[in-house]
Amino acid sequence: MTPRLLTARTRRLEPGDPRCDLPLLDLLPAEGVLSWVRDGAGLVGWGTAARLDVSGPDRFTHADAWWQHQCQRFEVVDAVGLPGCGPVAFASMAFADDPGQSVLVVPEVVIGERDGVRWITTIGDASAEPPQPQPVRPPGTVSYSDGQLSTTGYRQAVAEAVRLMQQSDDLHKIVLAHDLLATTSEPLDTRFLLHNLAARYPTCWTFAVDGLIGATPELLLERVGYEVRSRVLAGTIWPRDGHTPDQLAAELMASAKNRSEHAYATESLAVQLQPFCSDLVVPNEPEIIRLRNVLHLATNVEGKLREDDAATGATSLLRMVDAVHPTAAVGGTPTDDAVRMIGQLEGMDRGRYAGPVGWLDGSGNGEFGVALRCAQVEAAALEGAHERGGSRVRLFAGCGVVADSDPDLEVAEAEAKLLAVREALEGVR
Repeated sequence: MTPRLLTARTRRLEPGDPRCDLPLLDLLPAEGVLSWVRDGAGLVGWGTAARLDVSGPDRFTHADAWWQHQCQRFEVVDAVGLPGCGPVAFASMAFADDPGQSVLVVPEVVIGERDGVRWITTIGDASAEPPQPQPVRPPGTVSYSDGQLSTTGYRQAVAEAVRLMQQSDDLHKIVLAHDLLATTSEPLDTRFLLHNLAARYPTCWTFAVDGLIGATPELLLERVGYEVRSRVLAGTIWPRDGHTPDQLAAELMASAKNRSEHAYATESLAVQLQPFCSDLVVPNEPEIIRLRNVLHLATNVEGKLREDDAATGATSLLRMVDAVHPTAAVGGTPTDDAVRMIGQLEGMDRGRYAGPVGWLDGSGNGEFGVALRCAQVEAAALEGAHERGGSRVRLFAGCGVVADSDPDLEVAEAEAKLLAVREALEGVR
């Protein structure tokens, strides 16, 4: 039996429509939240028209085939024609080949904004009427406990990684992470976390996909037509007493350790992306990205896709994401060896932390960031939060470790990165 066609209707929202005047995050209902928003623009969605859960080393290939099949099910009526119009899938992919579950969700309703234009897309019989507004609920008291890898265990893992790299001529960098478990006294309203993250980190991509919520400063890949770009981050410094932001920026730019770490990350991205591109521009010098809790070295890489490959689908966004993930920024150098060491040293399941997260549309456009500065609301807690009175949330942070890393400084850096989600959970604006 042939599945019936679903109509994906996109129309512009005109001034005067309340959905046109409110911030995108204010339009979200309490349940089934999906988000990809930066500086007030992006996409939000809710409802489920289709969903894929997939795992294993071929997860990107299966996800790409599934999305191409889904796109054939849609009759698209698009009166706007911008990237993100028509049917859209929000995606969050596992960091590792195994374990880890990846997910793609096609929402029934998407509201988007780009270049000052706001639109709404509905799938099938989904109502275009705005949901009844529901107040955002605070999570009450937040308490913390060790996750799968404690702070002490993380320090030991970093020390062991340093020892291994000092004894090896081939292993240059391993990106290690640990987790922190937060428990809230009231059920966690995803919108509470999103609003606070967006308010404090407006230049980051604030995302929510299937309970993974965060604000990432790192753009893994964006595709618009034949153009692709990436913002590589590696190398970090954090605020300290007696140091102005300008002093910290100068110290970071002058740090041989951080510059080397950043060079590894940029090179790994460029090497993997080059085969897809007829032209690729990689700046020689990084710039500084300043956030409230940390400063990063950043390099913006831009390329033009090979038109013949784009026409055949060889440069689909998911295929390219598969090729470049994980970069040295979240894996290490050489990447395959470093990723194997991550599993041995951490001894925990990262899940979708540090994996690709973002969206893609039926025309091949989309954006994927790296799932950093994020937390996973545990599924069981999501389903039964109202009955049990609270939620369990798993926070993550990691650092690039090289042969001359100081384990105590790496622990301090991870704590600085955890602060982004901790303060959002606690309602700090």
